[in-house]
Amino acid sequence: MLSEQSAATVRATLPAVGAAIGEITELFYAKLFDAHPELLRDLFNRGNQASGAQQQALAGSIAAFATHLLDHPDQRPDLMLQRIAHKHASLGILPEQYPIVHEHLFAAIAEVLGDAVTEEVAAAWSEVYWLMANALIALEKRLYAQSGQTGWREWKVVERIEETADVATFKLRPADDGPVPGYRAGQYVSVGVTLADGARQIRQYSLTAAPGSPVRQFAVKRVTGDATTPDGEVSNHLHAHVREGDVLRLSAPYGDLVLKDTAAPLLLASAGIGVTPMIAMLEQLALAGHSAPVTVVHADRSPATHALRADHLAYAAKLPRAETVFFYEQDAADAGRPGLADLSDLPVASGTQAYLCGPLPFMRAVREQLLAKGVAPADIHYEVFGPDLWLARQAA
Repeated sequence: MLSEQSAATVRATLPAVGAAIGEITELFYAKLFDAHPELLRDLFNRGNQASGAQQQALAGSIAAFATHLLDHPDQRPDLMLQRIAHKHASLGILPEQYPIVHEHLFAAIAEVLGDAVTEEVAAAWSEVYWLMANALIALEKRLYAQSGQTGWREWKVVERIEETADVATFKLRPADDGPVPGYRAGQYVSVGVTLADGARQIRQYSLTAAPGSPVRQFAVKRVTGDATTPDGEVSNHLHAHVREGDVLRLSAPYGDLVLKDTAAPLLLASAGIGVTPMIAMLEQLALAGHSAPVTVVHADRSPATHALRADHLAYAAKLPRAETVFFYEQDAADAGRPGLADLSDLPVASGTQAYLCGPLPFMRAVREQLLAKGVAPADIHYEVFGPDLWLARQAA
């Protein structure tokens, strides 16, 4: 809980800090990487830094956390913190890194806001920071203990499957022939690779097999950049260089997009490579003999780009009350409906739990349609690949 004195100061200065938070976070990362270049080389996603996505996500999380402290002083925003903690744990973030962030973040705040940052203002916002940081440290400590894995483990590729022209599935077993720890359907692993320039970059990929699988299995879409976004460094490296017999470094599984109530009616909505956590969920439901209604929605450019389409259909077909509705912008023919995802004529059972994964515009549109159909906001769960810009949008 934020102290009364700090709450008054944060409330008074939130508009100024909020207006400058984008500039603050940009300067913060510049200062951080100038002092610690190894963090950009070996920890942070260089593509997200180049596009500005990471800066937007950090700004959004800070603003959202501070606003929550003021609006709900007796509650902690656990949903937001859990999502961040899972991502941090997958990256191997440690408690000793939080003072480093504090140092450079507050140096950036002081430089951007100048004389407005009095001792009282600095102390109040420092209290906000440490409330958030200490909550994350505690959550991450618990996640590390639950996973039973600290750091990275080596896994050998035992099979590579070309799913589409731009998506490949990798199946791996422990390089030490040890046990394959469990996980929950919908979770992801971090994959670390060493690139040609020596940088060790990390990306997250959802596991595409149901819990209990003897392998770690994930699908990677080759990310092709444009005028504002660079090519995906890790996805292109995996597609170009990783074959059967190669070894990759993987984290333990993390992620909070997991089935909350497996007895409830479900709606699994995905777009593009967002299909990956849904495949694991569907397989789990099929293996468990799930009998409640399941609505499976997917949107893609065409049937040919719909990765894991055969699995999507096969697992849904094993469920007695499942309906699949696929939307394709091109070549829909008899494979699905033409155009973008539209849930307006789909029945949604009372008490439905919805799970969304895909580009932000898709998830926002589906969420709005579900809310209009009476689905409770608390029953709509989502996963964002990369920085959580949904928070940035909400905090704006």
